[in-house]
Amino acid sequence: MKLAQLVETSRRVAATSGRLEKTSVLAEYLRRLPPDQIETAVSFLTGTLRQSKLGIGPSTIYGSMPERANESPQLTLDQVNSVFESLTGISGKGSAGERARRLTALLSQASREEQAFLAGLMAGEVRQGALDGVVMEAVARAAGVPADLVRRAAMTTGDLPLVARTALTGGSEALLAYAVQLFRPVLPMLAETAADVADAIGQLTRAAFEFKFDGARVQVHKKGDDVRIYTRRLNEVTAAVPELVEIARRLPAREIILDGEAIALKADGSPLPFQVTMRRFGRKLDIDGLKTELPLSAFFFDILWIDGTPLLDEPLQDRLKVLEQVIAPDLLVPRIVTDSTDEAQGFLDSALARGHEGIMAKALDSRYEAGRRGSHWLKLKPAHTLDLVVLAAEWGHGRRRGWLSNLHLGARDPAGNGFIMLGKTFKGLTDEILVWQTRHLLTLETDRDANTVFVRPELVVEVAFNDVQVSPQYPGKLALRFARVKGYRDDKTAGEADTLAAVQDIYRRATGEEPPAPV
Repeated sequence: MKLAQLVETSRRVAATSGRLEKTSVLAEYLRRLPPDQIETAVSFLTGTLRQSKLGIGPSTIYGSMPERANESPQLTLDQVNSVFESLTGISGKGSAGERARRLTALLSQASREEQAFLAGLMAGEVRQGALDGVVMEAVARAAGVPADLVRRAAMTTGDLPLVARTALTGGSEALLAYAVQLFRPVLPMLAETAADVADAIGQLTRAAFEFKFDGARVQVHKKGDDVRIYTRRLNEVTAAVPELVEIARRLPAREIILDGEAIALKADGSPLPFQVTMRRFGRKLDIDGLKTELPLSAFFFDILWIDGTPLLDEPLQDRLKVLEQVIAPDLLVPRIVTDSTDEAQGFLDSALARGHEGIMAKALDSRYEAGRRGSHWLKLKPAHTLDLVVLAAEWGHGRRRGWLSNLHLGARDPAGNGFIMLGKTFKGLTDEILVWQTRHLLTLETDRDANTVFVRPELVVEVAFNDVQVSPQYPGKLALRFARVKGYRDDKTAGEADTLAAVQDIYRRATGEEPPAPV
């Protein structure tokens, strides 16, 4: 199958606003795919790669873009996937240059539309509106099977491309083989955001409220002494977390699947910063040394399987009863059940006072909807805001093609040396804002490359974010986590924007540590 056909399908989906029409366009394309190309095509359409990492960043991707496009491209999905596979195997001296060379060779064979799609795919910025849920419905329609069957299979395998191939080649009978199994991790259930405690209770009435830890989401599978630990991305990390393995082995259940958090704590029980916990999950680890230097604690909040019985379809209140029977109190996430706004607010205040990032609110009758982000689980955590300056913007992809989208955000240098970049965001931008900012930023243009327009630092934008983390990627050595635009501040000049010192102070208050010195 030609890449051009997939790119055209992506373009049609991006240009379509209705979910049913998106589903129809995708289903029409999926029916035409050869069986051995289904997994690659579904991966690309959902903006993911079958390879975990290509070893290239946005600067290499867009720096490898050729000046000219191929007028008569003939690239196939197999050719593209083969090049991606080859990029993962390059290592050693000169590997960066070799990756760039192969990438340029690939892009030189592509049309301008294909180049833009591939660049967005590799940079994780394909946003044509073909989210997993829409693709699941399209797979069901193309295969003539119930959508719930496709959805459950995708949830329990964590592999939508594989499920798509199974559905399109084997139908309902083949999909029935997928069920919750030990040592096959399921996608974690996700949460929407509530504005505040009153909003959460308004949506859920009586609910379970839990501390929200800023640690590493883990899924623990145990059968006898055989224990395996998986991350939220379903990667196995058993060897990196031996203390979690020992905890699981001591549990009274012979077979169990648990959902929880692994987190590094200070001596007083307050959490260390997220990036400190994540040191335990790095590529090259001195496990014995890190276990002593940075021990992990485990806190569990859900149970998906016990002694041969799957629990995903049981209501939360019943799952919690089972959980409390097999997990010691010191291993459970702190929890209350209430319909009182005052009581829930006090619980949130307690979580924040102990250094945690907020709380979760969960409907007592909710099933465990693996891989889905729904209103049965809500997260509540305070957001910081800063007034920052736009330093540049990147051209969008998919439905944002033709608009300047991803903003480069900068804080004032308190020493008076301009602005210091803190990261990027494309979140929170409405179509109306995209149109306005594209027109306005182009009037401020000072330079550009293949994907980025650099501008005079004049526009001030109010940005909400969850916290600040250490980042060697930026000169200020700090970056904003989960930044999103609240709106432009036309009442402020760039000289009134917040300084790097304000960002450093947020980091200092949150961690109790001194921020790294900027360069």
